[in-house]
Amino acid sequence: MDTNTTTTTTATTATAVTATTAVTTIGTFTFAGWEELPLAPTDPLTAPRLARAAVTNDFTGGLTATGTTCQYTMVYATEKTGLFNGFELITGTLDGRAGAFVVEQRGSFHEDGGVRCVFEVVPGSGTGALAGLRGSGDFTSRHGESSVDYTFTYEGLDRP
Repeated sequence: MDTNTTTTTTATTATAVTATTAVTTIGTFTFAGWEELPLAPTDPLTAPRLARAAVTNDFTGGLTATGTTCQYTMVYATEKTGLFNGFELITGTLDGRAGAFVVEQRGSFHEDGGVRCVFEVVPGSGTGALAGLRGSGDFTSRHGESSVDYTFTYEGLDRP
């Protein structure tokens, strides 16, 4: 007796699904290093002061990173008040996804020692599992705090 067997093979293609719903994560960071240098000699009684700072931060929470690289440019309107902007390279994990990205930061510092900052992911800067990352966040620090709370809302990543 002759038996014919037919085998059917089905190809399965895995497709990454990109999250279009924004996700908010929170955590804290601490300043691991701060080195500030004046950009030009000025008389604090007659002119604003320009400075730059090389900063490293350590993040915990939804964003985990150690020893980030950050550069700020600051203008002091008075000895204790002013504005700053800068960029920070963050290499670590975001809600379990490993990679790196850059944020642009803009903020102000106040007479009472408080700092308010908003930041946004630089488009196209995400690498590894963070490629395609888009998002923004903020933090507010108060004089004397050893760690600073942040909030970061993001999208554009493949779902795990």
